[in-house]
Amino acid sequence: MIRVGIVGASGYTGVELARLLCRHPEVELTVATSRQYAGKPLAEVYPSLRGLTGVICEEASGRELAERAEVFFTAVPHQTAMAIVPGLLEAGKKVIDLSADFRIHDPAVYEAWYQPHTAQEYLREAVYGLPELHREAIRSARLVANPGCYPTSAILGLAPLLAEGLIAAEGLIIDSKSGVSGAGRAAQVGSLYCEVHDGFKAYKVGEHRHTPEIEQELGLLAGRPVLVSFTPHLTPMSRGILSTIYAQLAPGVTAEQVRAAYQGRYEREPFVRLCPAGNYPATQHIRGSNFCDLGFKVEARTGRIVVLAAIDNLVKGAAGQAVQNLNLLCGLPETRGLLVVPLFP
Repeated sequence: MIRVGIVGASGYTGVELARLLCRHPEVELTVATSRQYAGKPLAEVYPSLRGLTGVICEEASGRELAERAEVFFTAVPHQTAMAIVPGLLEAGKKVIDLSADFRIHDPAVYEAWYQPHTAQEYLREAVYGLPELHREAIRSARLVANPGCYPTSAILGLAPLLAEGLIAAEGLIIDSKSGVSGAGRAAQVGSLYCEVHDGFKAYKVGEHRHTPEIEQELGLLAGRPVLVSFTPHLTPMSRGILSTIYAQLAPGVTAEQVRAAYQGRYEREPFVRLCPAGNYPATQHIRGSNFCDLGFKVEARTGRIVVLAAIDNLVKGAAGQAVQNLNLLCGLPETRGLLVVPLFP
């Protein structure tokens, strides 16, 4: 059994990791840290885990923490991660970081969107943990930067089109809607029930911090810098993301060519599902699963394509993708512990 630990286990991403890991046949969850709930069983903090894990939340850190597992998930806020991850790596551990601290290759770009980076020496070796793009690099990594939820949907939606030059790299518009769990578990006025129920709103328009990682990965696919207009929205549901993406088609590109591009890139991908022609993704069809559902519509009248991508923000957008990366790091079948049928209704 592979011993794994969760640093920051009491948030929504942490409990989603615990949900998946405690049923994973090849791993044992041996440590879960939480300052707020130190001394309490994780199953008491989250009764959904009752009878599934006996791990106790604790404040373990440093060498004591490193000795408890071989692989660590750091499910902590940005800036916090860069203070924890180096010590784990120096102790010879593998780390899957779910913060933004190691996703962006250029420290100047990171600092423009976040704050000064105090562990820049690890940025060069960190692998952006989107298996559909970087599978082989992930296998041999010791530090995986798990992607953000919005970027996962946007990048998977656009990857085949940019890689094959089927769309213009300019004028890309990404319009995404997310469930409230994306804001985390900490009490915030903007995510209170009365603030979101029966409501629908945009936030951080033109300044969301997921923008640079979207542009970084799309630029690698396009072979040149890419700028996007990205607008996130908050919807009155607990989980799920639906991204609607608009792009200008290259002259003469047909719907058949687009479908062939998606099939060519994703037909062997276990967690990407292409909807049949005339059908489109919906969040209720991926809830609780590690799937990303994709669909598209070619608008002959405008010469544009509309791409739709749906994921569960806590699974393929966070914990599920992290477990997918764990499987790759440890030489396990990529789907191990993740073949969960979506919850419907």
